[in-house]
Amino acid sequence: MKILFVADVVGKPGRAGLGRAMPDLRERYGPDLVIVNGENSAGGLGITPKTAEDLFAMGTDVITLGNHAFRHREVFPYLDDNERVVRPANFMSGNPGRGHTIVEVDGFRLAVINLIGQVELQAARSPFTESELLLDRLDGQADGFFVDFHAEVTSEKVAMGWHLDGRATAVVGTHTHVPTADARVLPRGTAFITDVGMTGSRASVLGVRWEQALERFRTQMAVRFETADEDVWINAVVVTVKPDGLAESIEQVLEPAPD
Repeated sequence: MKILFVADVVGKPGRAGLGRAMPDLRERYGPDLVIVNGENSAGGLGITPKTAEDLFAMGTDVITLGNHAFRHREVFPYLDDNERVVRPANFMSGNPGRGHTIVEVDGFRLAVINLIGQVELQAARSPFTESELLLDRLDGQADGFFVDFHAEVTSEKVAMGWHLDGRATAVVGTHTHVPTADARVLPRGTAFITDVGMTGSRASVLGVRWEQALERFRTQMAVRFETADEDVWINAVVVTVKPDGLAESIEQVLEPAPD
């Protein structure tokens, strides 16, 4: 089984770039399942029903989110109704949506879990404790566990990889929008990368027009940010899964989106 995971899709440029790239990605890698982090898909911050449907229309099977999951109130009922969109499981229990979903492909049941870090982000509960509780609760209901860990600091994400090594199929980091160079299968069989990166403009600061971000840093004054649209790149990973639910390999995809 192959899983294509696409990192933080930023705004309309990121969505459009992924849409143009998806046919070739499918032909080259032959994924059985496509997971996309869409928490920046709506104008660079949050997700709406429209941007979620855009991602599904291009062949996405599951959408994961992060700290901007609730940026747009219009998405709250959508999160409750759509089982294929998951927000961090360790948010407040009464928040809209759900923290995991189980999808079946050719008889293989994969639990897709979203977690948020507790360092410099808002988490209601420890992601480490939450991951243990979820894996225990879903034991027997899923054959593999794919974890999108949306966290700020590299140390917390690396620690989560070791924490779930041998229990999760994959632990992939998101949120910083900068891809790291440490993709590997850990000793007990969990595919891991600290951060997959960003699907959006490389001529930017984390997806924002670089001139505006630079002005904010230089002046420390409020600046209206706009999503950059030049030089859009795809940042993703392809995880090959063995029948036992652990990973055989993880491969980075870092390439410009087709024109």
